[in-house]
Amino acid sequence: MARVMICDDAAFIRMALARILKAHDHTIVCEAADGEEAVAKFKQFRPEVVMMDITMNGMDGIEATRQILAIDPLACVIIVSSMGQQNKVVEAINAGAKDFVVKPFEPDRVMKVIDKNFGAVEDFS
Repeated sequence: MARVMICDDAAFIRMALARILKAHDHTIVCEAADGEEAVAKFKQFRPEVVMMDITMNGMDGIEATRQILAIDPLACVIIVSSMGQQNKVVEAINAGAKDFVVKPFEPDRVMKVIDKNFGAVEDFS
C-alpha cells in the first residue's frame, strides 16, 4: 500500500481524502495546507504518492508539483482540482503530474487513480 501526502488548503478535503485512503489500507504520512509546506514535507517524509490541490494561497499546486519533481523525477503527484479548472489541470499534467481527480470526488475514482498510478511507480522501483 502507498505512503501518501495530502496537500489541500481545505482541512475538510484533507480529512475526506484521508478517510478514503485509510479505508483502503494506504498510510497518510503527512498533510500540507499549501505548496510551500508540501515541498518541505515531501523532502522530509518522501511519500510515494502526493495528492495535490491546484489552487492554494502562496505557492500553488502546479509550482509545488514542479519543485517536488525536481527533487524526485519519479514522484507520483496526483492533482485534485475543482470543476472548471481544466486549463490548470492540463498545466499540472504538463508539469509532470501523473493524473487527476475532480472535486467533489467519488471514493472509487480516487482509488482507481491511486491504484493505477502507484502501481506504475512500483514497477520502476
